[in-house]
Amino acid sequence: MSDRERTSGAGRLTMGVVWAVLLLGLWLWGREVTDVRPGTSAPTTGDVAAVGRPRGVQLPPAAEPLAGAVRPERLVVPSLGVRAPVMVRGLDARGAIEVPPYSRAGAVGWYGAGASPGAEGAALLVGHVDTDSRPAVFRRLSELRPGAKVRVIRDDGTVAEFTVDDVQVLARDRFDARQAYGVRRPGRAELRLVTCGGRFDPGARAYTANVVVSAYLTGAAPLGARR
Repeated sequence: MSDRERTSGAGRLTMGVVWAVLLLGLWLWGREVTDVRPGTSAPTTGDVAAVGRPRGVQLPPAAEPLAGAVRPERLVVPSLGVRAPVMVRGLDARGAIEVPPYSRAGAVGWYGAGASPGAEGAALLVGHVDTDSRPAVFRRLSELRPGAKVRVIRDDGTVAEFTVDDVQVLARDRFDARQAYGVRRPGRAELRLVTCGGRFDPGARAYTANVVVSAYLTGAAPLGARR
């Protein structure tokens, strides 16, 4: 078996290790973490580089948060060609967030006990970067750049539009949940898209980092008003 085949075959065993890192972020959410240290993306090696917020990128003003605890139904990222169903997820027996099963690697998981996308706070959407045999929904997540649009179709018939303002690759061994999941600016509706990143380490049977895309609400419209 080639190194590539071994790496791919180990995927099912290792993804849970990376997702377990999310637990600390959820724990902090439950205690209303709103302060975030200034961005200090850890340097990484491998197939992903930290992006942060380049100078000169003009970002639109934030929109007022939307009312109500509304369930997200679909995530649309036009620049990546992503149009994925959203599954409500909770915590598993180990206290880690439940990601979509590998049989639904094209779906995104929303942490239903947290903020709704579009409502005040930071909503969390997680997805696989790959499975043991194929790429998954967030395989290109690291390609997003500040200014890119992310849309969430909600079950109240509205489309919440977010603008990416930060892309970070956070090393697993220096992962800071406050930096990743804490609300950047109190009073805003924010969104986090999270997947695995860096390189796959066969020895540790895990990816070396997490890709964390941060976005904030910049508009909303009825579903029929957007293409």
